[in-house]
Amino acid sequence: MKAADLTVDELQALIRRVVHEELQNLIADPDQFLELSDEIKARLQLSLNSKDRISLREVKDRLNLS
Repeated sequence: MKAADLTVDELQALIRRVVHEELQNLIADPDQFLELSDEIKARLQLSLNSKDRISLREVKDRLNLS
């Protein structure tokens, strides 16, 4: 089928579908279905349990961000 054979409504629907699919691909998490290793789980748990915190300002300063 050629684009010239589509009605305006069909072409608009096709464009919406393509744009939607592309946006989904851009914002999808490539690691979504991967498993965390036990080591990473343990490190995350230690981090969550830690009382040590730094401010956003300090993070920005360390990374030389404005």
